[in-house]
Amino acid sequence: MSPLPATPAASDDPLTNEFSQALRPVSLGADAWRRLRRNRMAVAGLVIIGLYALFTLAAPWLPIHPYAEQVVAHENLPPSLRPAGELMLAARTAYLTRFRASEDRAGFNAEERDELAEMARAIRTDPVHRRHYWLGTDNLGRDMLSRLLYGGRISILIGLVGTVTSMFLGILLGSIAGYAGGTLDNLIMRFVDIMYGLPYMLLVIIMMALFGRNILNLFVAVALISWLTLCRVVRGQIISLKQAEFVEAARSMGASPARIIFRHLTPNTLGVIVVFSTLMVPQFIMTESFLSFLGLGVSAPLASWGSLVAEGAGVMSLYPWQLLGPAAAMTLFLFAMNFLGDGLRDALDPQSKGRV
Repeated sequence: MSPLPATPAASDDPLTNEFSQALRPVSLGADAWRRLRRNRMAVAGLVIIGLYALFTLAAPWLPIHPYAEQVVAHENLPPSLRPAGELMLAARTAYLTRFRASEDRAGFNAEERDELAEMARAIRTDPVHRRHYWLGTDNLGRDMLSRLLYGGRISILIGLVGTVTSMFLGILLGSIAGYAGGTLDNLIMRFVDIMYGLPYMLLVIIMMALFGRNILNLFVAVALISWLTLCRVVRGQIISLKQAEFVEAARSMGASPARIIFRHLTPNTLGVIVVFSTLMVPQFIMTESFLSFLGLGVSAPLASWGSLVAEGAGVMSLYPWQLLGPAAAMTLFLFAMNFLGDGLRDALDPQSKGRV
């Protein structure tokens, strides 16, 4: 009896393509990250957002002055690398020089010389006057750099609260409505339509006026209807996927509706959810800025980018740095979020593999 032919041993050689190049399996996340890195604007936006997060979170440990501390003698100082005392002395000297010229006098009188000498002596002895205000001060002598960093914490936190609320309620209600269909779907979506029909900004203004200007009420106001659009987006994605083969396979194996929704359907909509969420953060920050511009945002001594812009707009003709600083910080962050959102949309879109 002839022996059976030997079974060939399993090859450990990697898979190759038609050009004899080794093929390595790549996960969806790694593939998306590879395509995202090729988008320079998206990477720049990610770096900028990371720097914002780093500096705003580390604000209590940075060598900056307390954001609520008022030094009335330092009011409305311009941005400079020079100590505050030198700026005060230079400003007072310039004022007295103009006053002297208006009276056609050759030099300072004794009272003016004594005032300047006393100011110079106070500047040398008081350490407060040796402070540096790189972005200037406001009308109460508060450090604009410190208020900009702490205001960024509030604005970014409002954007995150609105986004997290939107993701939680939108994914929960949208996935249930899309999978269940029928009466439950009609009830949820009619409730969404009713909420859409309400005058959102009017309700927010009334709420802030009735319950007061505090950070908790602002969070509630922002989260009031933040989830409606995402609910519709998730519902549409679930409806398009619930008849797919992998859902039928899970259903045939006895998986419960909750498991099918949250373990099989929802992860397949994650790309759309992530992209939509990154684009919603700027929307919530702009909403808070609009409320602060109306005087319904955060209350003193807290500040946000919107409240700083509102305060700076009133004195922009005299002290433009009080408007330009917060406006530039908010604009740069919003652009970075939009660039990152566009990059994520292209990176997570399977049809964009040949374009990015």
